[in-house]
Amino acid sequence: MIKVKVLFFANFKEILNTEQIDVEIPKGSHIVDLCNLLGQYGSDWLEVFGNPSSSLKVAVNQEMVEFSVELKEGDEVAFFPPVTGG
Repeated sequence: MIKVKVLFFANFKEILNTEQIDVEIPKGSHIVDLCNLLGQYGSDWLEVFGNPSSSLKVAVNQEMVEFSVELKEGDEVAFFPPVTGG
């Protein structure tokens, strides 16, 4: 198992009622695996993580990445909604 820090931004932190959590996931897990795990935390979590590739942007260690990236011990994973214009 590895531990990663997960950060939530914009309306995600309001929906989930938290700014960050620490998560233990199996070694060799990818961001998509983390999303699937988080979606199991409850209905609000499923709302955010139920279809991650269309509704989320993700950064690992402050760099934008794809959902296929493998996570490593101590990574900081940040989720935020897509930027929309106004």
